[in-house]
Amino acid sequence: MKKSIITVVGKDKVGIIAKVCTYLAESHINILDISQTLVQDFFNMMMIVDIKDMEKPFETTVEELNELGKEIGVNIRIQHEEIFNQMHRI
Repeated sequence: MKKSIITVVGKDKVGIIAKVCTYLAESHINILDISQTLVQDFFNMMMIVDIKDMEKPFETTVEELNELGKEIGVNIRIQHEEIFNQMHRI
């Protein structure tokens, strides 16, 4: 298993989860865990995903998720699990 962390943050609107999950399914990225919250009108989602079956380069996925985020008005970020853990060490 090769894990990555995806975060999605922005103003809430209909279809955010559907569009992100559709992209992941089409990219052969499996969602292992997902947490989603709303604070007033702000949407926040964090996913742990398995990218071992992903067929395109990681950098391409980063760019495509960034573009998808722009299209739907949110910020989407994906990081390898190791990098995410190092950035959030205390």
